[in-house]
Amino acid sequence: MPVTDYLERNRKLYGDEIALVELNPEQKDNRRVTWKEYSLIQPTVDQPYRREITWRVFDEKANRMANMLLGRGIKKGDKVAVLMMNCLEWLPIYFGILKTGAIAVPFNFRYSAEEIQYCANLAEVDVLVFGPEFIGRIESVAESLSQNRLLIFVGETCPTFAESYRELVADCSSEAPLVRLEDDDDAAIYFSSGTTGFPKAILHKHRSLMHAAKVEQVHHSTGREDTFLCIPPLYHTGAKMHWMGSLVAGSKAVLLKGTKPQYILDAVSREHCTIVWLLVPWAQDILDALDRGELKLQDYELSQWRLMHIGAQPVPPSLIRHWKQYFPAHQYDTNYGLSESIGPGCVHLGVENISKVGAIGIPGYGWQCKIVDSEGNLVKSGEPGELCVRGPGVMECYYNNPEATAEVLKDGWLYTGDIARQDEDGFYFLVDRKKDVIVSGGENLYPVEIENFIRKFDKVHDVAVIGLPDRRQGEIAGAIIAVKEGMTCTEEEVNTFCLGLPRYKRPRQIIFAPVPRNATGKIEKPLLRKMYGKERLVEYENEN
Repeated sequence: MPVTDYLERNRKLYGDEIALVELNPEQKDNRRVTWKEYSLIQPTVDQPYRREITWRVFDEKANRMANMLLGRGIKKGDKVAVLMMNCLEWLPIYFGILKTGAIAVPFNFRYSAEEIQYCANLAEVDVLVFGPEFIGRIESVAESLSQNRLLIFVGETCPTFAESYRELVADCSSEAPLVRLEDDDDAAIYFSSGTTGFPKAILHKHRSLMHAAKVEQVHHSTGREDTFLCIPPLYHTGAKMHWMGSLVAGSKAVLLKGTKPQYILDAVSREHCTIVWLLVPWAQDILDALDRGELKLQDYELSQWRLMHIGAQPVPPSLIRHWKQYFPAHQYDTNYGLSESIGPGCVHLGVENISKVGAIGIPGYGWQCKIVDSEGNLVKSGEPGELCVRGPGVMECYYNNPEATAEVLKDGWLYTGDIARQDEDGFYFLVDRKKDVIVSGGENLYPVEIENFIRKFDKVHDVAVIGLPDRRQGEIAGAIIAVKEGMTCTEEEVNTFCLGLPRYKRPRQIIFAPVPRNATGKIEKPLLRKMYGKERLVEYENEN
């Protein structure tokens, strides 16, 4: 069965109960909102801007979206992209796309205009649904984007190059469309990237989405009385698939727009959240604020908060030990996954295994794992090798890229590109990444892309970008720069030049030193990590 069946079930069983809440602690109520089902509370010092919808309204909005798309000629197999910040409209639009039999294609909100155009072409997108934050980027490529594509704007004042979502769905039926969905139908395309940063389009079928929903509900025992706090962006498989545990349970979820420690604790307290998924930086920020005395636990109602889990990057054991000092009753879990395995949960620690913090865990519900050498043979216990996973959530393929698909899908196994080892108790530990990717604050950074940019600086002779340990971000990008002979260069000059990069891609540490290369001209990054990562690691451990 498709996950849309859960939405329809929830409408029938829990129609008048709250399904989704949107909280924005910093937003002022400066827009006209006419949808009567929204509960509006004017923001004050003590009360954030808040909207909510019931399960009935959620399903009705999904149906209106679906019927609008069908009326515009969208059919099974067509692709509808979503480029929006987290908001109350996001999930109803996503489910509306699924209900048509079309393929939902979430876009990363950090994409530049050129990346938006590239991904739209790569995935052969027929419709692009976008929010007000992206008007400038879409407008700059609107002429080419709008060729044979429908552009739909979700917001108040619709730009001239798009059509208004609110006007399009206003008169559409709120009844479910008569489209039959099968587990083997294509459902969604998510984007991943290799070490060069060029996206690949990852195609999943409906059975993948359903399995992800079951995995989340089983792993964390999500029940009707739970409330899930969702902070990460919904375009990412992690946030959406964790939320699907709430979908299966028929329980409330809260979309929080903001990551400050006070916002998180306020949301948990006000909405009585029981399950919170954090990234390492956010958890570290909460601990730092508590350590400094800026936040006091007694100021919040937190007794109902039962589970904190982390994913998207390695988790320092010292962070969890520190967390348990403040929250001794909390269950804890960590989740490993990738978009090719429909997000988190193909490996997870398990709440009963907190003594194994540091491991990514054991195979998740319905998943199998193995570690192989470069020839594809199983390694001996304790030896490192490439982690491979198999289960109902493995992608169908890289869309229109059979060569890349063949590299990672072999006999039903997904070769993750991550190097891991398995201990005597069967727990998997990540050792290194086969792919040269830096995971900083849950986001992937691609060294080659950053290196290519820095090389444009006329004082730079050579550059290598590597991941360096960091207490808050997990890793940061460090740039080792060899300056051209006869020239001088300062860290300030490099940082100024790097303002041309998106903020999250800018190197956080600049090191002026030779860049070693081997006989074939390749940068010796293992040597650089050993030289400079060790220094950062000593500082990192001292901080912990």
